[in-house]
Amino acid sequence: MLKLLRASFLSAALACLVSSFMAASASAAPPRATPGEPAPAGSPVAGPIHFQFAIYYPARPTTDPMTALRNRIATLDGAPKLAATMPAPASVREAVVFANWNTTTVQKEYRPPSMDMLQRFGYGLSREQAEALQNADKALILDFAHQAPQARTALFKATELALQVARDTNGLLWDEETRELFTPDEWRKRRIDSWANGIPNVADHTTIHAYRSDNMVRAITLGMVKFGLPDVVVSDFSWSSSKSMGSLVVMFSQAMVEGASLACAGQYDLDPRAIRHAGLRNAHLSNQKTNAAAVAKLSLVSGKWESGDPQNRLYEIQFDRYPGPDRYARQTALLIATFGAEEDSVTRLQHNDEVIAASKTAVAQLPKLREAFNKGLQPGEYILVKAAFARRGGNEWMWGRGHALAR
Repeated sequence: MLKLLRASFLSAALACLVSSFMAASASAAPPRATPGEPAPAGSPVAGPIHFQFAIYYPARPTTDPMTALRNRIATLDGAPKLAATMPAPASVREAVVFANWNTTTVQKEYRPPSMDMLQRFGYGLSREQAEALQNADKALILDFAHQAPQARTALFKATELALQVARDTNGLLWDEETRELFTPDEWRKRRIDSWANGIPNVADHTTIHAYRSDNMVRAITLGMVKFGLPDVVVSDFSWSSSKSMGSLVVMFSQAMVEGASLACAGQYDLDPRAIRHAGLRNAHLSNQKTNAAAVAKLSLVSGKWESGDPQNRLYEIQFDRYPGPDRYARQTALLIATFGAEEDSVTRLQHNDEVIAASKTAVAQLPKLREAFNKGLQPGEYILVKAAFARRGGNEWMWGRGHALAR
């Protein structure tokens, strides 16, 4: 067994060196990957980069939007060049923006998000603004394009330009890539103010959609295309792991935004402590237990596209660099290595009148809990029940957690 493990390790190391050399010497972008193929070694950034913002007008704009756009481009240092037509990808040489002032087909071809969508993906709107938006028939649609080396600086300028024009014209900002809508104040808070030393907080520029897939959960980012990066997928996990999986996805996405490169095809060692954006780093390191390992060893393959996914490359995180008889055991091993695990402790106590009364009150609620559980809990909801397990010298009271499948 020792020889087999050693041989596998040497083969993997040799493959890593070969794939790294090939990535470094390649002169053209690789063809579209087949789902399940290892993510290629080297930088995951690819260009040219293209993304779309829009400004909706629930009421008549206070200033002509095209005039406001031209004025802001003229005064904003580093602003993209206003293009007469959207250039073909191969001809993009500098940061450009193509503007479509649509006053005729918005309700048919670029319909504003519904009230239901705004409840989940609208930020800062009053109910009156959301209702007025349903009848909006005008929108300034902004298509941005630039080369990959400009990814961060051009995104910042595009985000700033869109904000200035929205303020000048009294509009609401839409991100087509993340499918979210913002008031100008919320756009500034989430999309501009959270940058630190030229580094964005990826959590403020992307979103994660999680949903049931084959009785488990699939989660995918939206918006990484704005950085010229693949969106990130995790499949086949339980709702109870959603917080940890979300943190893992965000930290890996941030590492890519900050310039992470795969030394070996299909593998990336994520060190959360190396993330340079202090706000994001500290927020996610606060979830780690003291027994967490320093590095999360990720396996990365090309993800399989599903309906509703962004039109972008996909990197799927897998778990086969950790031990376990199945993918769920390996998932658990990765999450424990990344975030640590609760350490068991025993507290010895006597049940007094107050504890007994609380127990009786809780037991009386069991029929209602059973009814709610059988009807189906909401995604992420669960029920905790404490029960006695007989052991020598008394009972050990342990918590059990019950989950219903997402509806």
